[in-house]
Amino acid sequence: MVNLTYNKNRPLPSAEELPSSDETPVDNQLQNDLPNLLLNLLALIWSGRDDWYFGVDMAVYYNPDESAFVPDGFLAVGVNHDTGERGRLSYILWGEKYILPILFLEVISEKYNSEYEEKFLNYQSLGILYYVIYNPFSGRRGRFKKRQRLEVYKLISGKYQLLESENNRVWLPEIGLALGYEKGEHIAWYREWLYWYDQSGNRYLTAEERAMNAEAIAAQERLAKQEAEAIAAQERLAKQEAEAIAAQERLAKQEAEAIAAQESLAKQEAEQKAIRLAERLRLLGINPDEM
Repeated sequence: MVNLTYNKNRPLPSAEELPSSDETPVDNQLQNDLPNLLLNLLALIWSGRDDWYFGVDMAVYYNPDESAFVPDGFLAVGVNHDTGERGRLSYILWGEKYILPILFLEVISEKYNSEYEEKFLNYQSLGILYYVIYNPFSGRRGRFKKRQRLEVYKLISGKYQLLESENNRVWLPEIGLALGYEKGEHIAWYREWLYWYDQSGNRYLTAEERAMNAEAIAAQERLAKQEAEAIAAQERLAKQEAEAIAAQERLAKQEAEAIAAQESLAKQEAEQKAIRLAERLRLLGINPDEM
């Protein structure tokens, strides 16, 4: 059982004096990869904040005389994220102003490790607000195949109560995020992963997904630029063709005007010749009007 009572006035051990873990290795890859994905996502989501810490496979000490708990992952809010170059060796409650982690995460082990029983009761007694259990064997095999894939418990009046999920997500108001799962690709591995979501249910993207989206957007912008340049080139060509047509029309008009001027001049010359001829005929006594 969890014992929270001890003499706080005596010298309390530092992180250097305590083991940083329980020396028990994880028994499957997901127990490292899932919490690390959540950590990496938080580093993006809360990049401007320095009041949180997400530990992976790290000891959490609540009593200097008791063994630490070592959840697969945990989140503490209201503590310094940056604790110096060395960082944390473990999470020691008396070294964190007695701020309890707000969330513990356990991934069901290949060899069952009492996630639904002893750990459940211990974390409840410790006062961890949210206890999250991810069961990759749900619906497939093992003694807990009938349990939900993701179970999120909240401490209400000292007891854990299972929260309802919506679209495989559970909203955690004290954290301002939802926790859920869906299939995706991470570290070149396509499977079901745990992710953080906003209140509208939009999943926060990983750094790799953001980079891919940025590259896709850049490619679209390059394509749009090329299309705009092609349209501009077509417009310039169309303008040149229109100007050529206009020039041809002006030339044709000038040629028509020249022809008309020539015809007018020829007509005037013909009329002058007719007048001179008529005058000569009259001098010869011939009336040209009677001819």
